Amino acid sequence: MPGSKKPGPSVKDDKTYEALRREGESKEKAARIANAGARSSRSSVGRKGGKSPSYDEWNKSDLVERAREIGIEGRSSMSKAELVEALRNH
Repeated sequence: MPGSKKPGPSVKDDKTYEALRREGESKEKAARIANAGARSSRSSVGRKGGKSPSYDEWNKSDLVERAREIGIEGRSSMSKAELVEALRNH
């Protein structure tokens, strides 16, 4: 149907698909996420992300770089412990 907003028959969770499209995700990405959630529990889909080490395990230069990326002021004069706290609170 021209002009129809319904996803194709390959999308398993129409509600999630439509919510993702309203948030601006592409059709492909919205379908991929909706189908992943339909195959397994939603909470397990969210846990599939990468395993980044705790900020405590990062070296100071990496912490300063991450703080720069997200715009933490005064980062260059902070100790490693202060950087970890600032990043966790951001």
